[in-house]
Amino acid sequence: MFYFYILRCKDGTLYCGSTNNLKQRELLHNTGRGSKYVRSRGGGKIIYSERFRSLPKALKREAEVKTWVRSQKLMLIKSKT
Repeated sequence: MFYFYILRCKDGTLYCGSTNNLKQRELLHNTGRGSKYVRSRGGGKIIYSERFRSLPKALKREAEVKTWVRSQKLMLIKSKT
């Protein structure tokens, strides 16, 4: 399985990404071995994810959501709860 995820950085910003292991990816982000963006913001927590059967589908969703404004991403996150 592959995942699209949204991580809330410690400074409150949102980061979108894709992975095949959510727990490992969050750990990498929080130990400074994930993306430069998250590392510069001190890490964060994955607060939303969607599961896909293939990496291309997860990456397509990531690309789509990255074009959204913050309020749209927050509405997506809220829709999960």
